[in-house]
Parts: sequence; C-alpha cells; structure tokens
Amino acid sequence: MRKITRITTQVKHKNRFNIFLSTANDEEYGFSVDEAILIEYRLRKGLELDDSMIATLVNKDTLHKSYTQAINFLSYRMRTKKEIMDYLVKKEVDAEHIDQIIKKLTDEKLIDDEQFAIMFVRTRMNNSSKGPKLIKKELIDKGVSAQIAESALEHYPFEKQYEKIIKLIGKKINSRKNESFRKQVQQLQTNLLQKGFSQEAIKEAFAGIEEEKDQDGEWEALVYQGEKLLRKHEAKHDGYALRQKVTEGLYRKGFSFDMIHTFLDEKAEK
Repeated sequence: MRKITRITTQVKHKNRFNIFLSTANDEEYGFSVDEAILIEYRLRKGLELDDSMIATLVNKDTLHKSYTQAINFLSYRMRTKKEIMDYLVKKEVDAEHIDQIIKKLTDEKLIDDEQFAIMFVRTRMNNSSKGPKLIKKELIDKGVSAQIAESALEHYPFEKQYEKIIKLIGKKINSRKNESFRKQVQQLQTNLLQKGFSQEAIKEAFAGIEEEKDQDGEWEALVYQGEKLLRKHEAKHDGYALRQKVTEGLYRKGFSFDMIHTFLDEKAEK
C-alpha cells in the first residue's frame, strides 16, 4: 500500500491534478488525474492506494481524457459514429476505450446517425446545388448506413428537386452563345444527373423546354460553328462533299437540319 502524500494543481491545466505517492524514504510523482476522477474517488492526502487501485485510476483517467477529446471533436459540428471512431483510432485510443466512449456518447444522444443524416440532408438541400442521390453517397461515405441515408432523403422531396432544377435551367440555358440549344440541354441534363438529381425530376423540369430556346441566339451559334467547320474542311473538300462534312458536323453539335440547310444554301449563293 502507498499513501498519497500531496496533490498539486497542474500549472497549464487547472482541472488536472498531480498525485504524489509515498516511498520508503520520501515521496515521488505517481500519476495525474482529471478533477472528475479526483472527486469521484475522493482522492486526498493520506489516502492509501494499492497497486490495483492505482492501475484503475490511471485507466479511468486515460478513458476520461479520450472521452474529453471526443467531446471536443463533437463541439465543432455533429459527427457520425464512424467519424468519431476514426478520430479516436487516429488518436491511438485503446479499442476497449473506443467502445466505451461510443456507447456513452450514444446513450447521451451526442451521436445519432439518424439525426445526423436528417440534418445533413436538410443542410445540403438548402445550401448546395446537389441532388438527393449525391447527398446519399456523401452520407454513406461518412459511415451512415444505406438504410438510414435512404430514409433521411424523405426530407428532400420531389418538389424541392424540381424547384432547384428549374432554377439551374434558368441560370444555365442559353448561356453558351456558341453552342446549340439541344447541346446545352444535353450537357445540362448530364450535369444534373452527376449532381444526383433523379431522372424523373429532370424529365419533369425539362418538359416544354423548347419554349426557352432563343432563336436568334441559335442562329448565331450555328453560323459560328458552321464557319469553323467550313474553314476546317474546305482545304480538302468542296461541293457536295464539303456540304456533307459541314452538315454532319453541325448535326452532331445539336443543330436542326432545317437551320443547317438554310445556312449552307446562303453560303452557296454567295
């Protein structure tokens, strides 16, 4: 048995205390504990401790420090269970302590993957241009189960997808003056799929999109692209062959045959 000879407050950490233990002739530093451990075990000068109790106190304090680290990590924003576990592993916390910390945080409702997923979906929906499928992938990457992630997407309704897509269409369509309307539509639809919006919402939002076409802009874009193709092919082709090359190129770029023929007829008359 060894006695506690004195307890001192650490200079840099006022909530931590150094415990000094008796030796055969004097005393020596034994270990340090957090204030919570000091109070829980009623540590005081003159208290006798056996080796088993000292080991328990050291283990308890180590667990408490790791728990405090986890609390601090959580103070910046909500975290998933996996994020907390990865953080504690990175901090080289014992596996046994990680399990205890995760259980305590779960019991205290400080980590809750279902609540995290709901808040994450709402935040992404309101503050980003991402669709639900991409948000679900982000949740799974953060360690949320696919089932919980899918359930949380109920908070991203079809109407909100439609509203966001309509805004993006209004912002992006007719913005590339040298590209055909059809190509712009195709590129925008591909981009929306990559952002995680559903095909159903995209299809609904693009219904009647032809009404948004800027006819003057479409003609200017065709002339621009047609002139480029003529310069590209006229060194090797002429007559019908040149006309076919330009026609093929313009059609691949999304222009209608009627407009292509009008352009080429005008060129032939000059």
